[in-house]
Amino acid sequence: MSRRYDCADPEQRRDGLADAASTVRRGELVVLPTDTVYGIGCDAFNPTAVHALLTAKGRGRDMPPPVLVGSVRAAAALIEDLGPYGQDLVDEFWPGPLTLVCRANRSLAWDLGDTKGTVALRMPLQEIALELLKETGPMAVSSANVSGVAAAVNVSEADGQLGEKVAVYLDGGPCSDDVPSTILDLTYPVPRVLRAGALSEDRLREVCGSLIGLDDETDGERRAEESPADS
Repeated sequence: MSRRYDCADPEQRRDGLADAASTVRRGELVVLPTDTVYGIGCDAFNPTAVHALLTAKGRGRDMPPPVLVGSVRAAAALIEDLGPYGQDLVDEFWPGPLTLVCRANRSLAWDLGDTKGTVALRMPLQEIALELLKETGPMAVSSANVSGVAAAVNVSEADGQLGEKVAVYLDGGPCSDDVPSTILDLTYPVPRVLRAGALSEDRLREVCGSLIGLDDETDGERRAEESPADS
């Protein structure tokens, strides 16, 4: 049976975070609040858990989940490099609603799906999520919903869609903003927007100078549809 914790209560928050961290280490699924929508997450280095996450959402390996991290240092260990623009973007927008697609560190033993050698990384601006991530290390986290259904903006919506497939639900209250993160691909010479989100293209250009927006290429709509689901 799933366990649910009201993180507005200090005792339940403490117990819930401890239970969630243990659950992630065991290779099971948890639901957690983020600064955008609720997410369903697991140990990023446990392929069985990642498969269970994709199955719970009704998705295949062709849509690998992003990875949430609790620190910039943790992110740096997962990638080859941030390229010429990544550090400035991280300094300005992390923690926050910006997902960065980078070349994954080739020495890592993980399987997030058909990533084509990349990983989508984000550090959320949400205290409960950051506390959990600092206990578990990097987590594969996707929006807490069944594919094709609106993302959950409170824990009851997540529970209603995912039910017993998730072992622990951390209730952080309703999301203050249900706009997803902006996804920016740094594997090209110029940063490339894969999905519009909380950060506008104009705001991103203030930091990186230039980028390829969704309307700048004829395949913009296709890229938006193929971008990874993210919390």
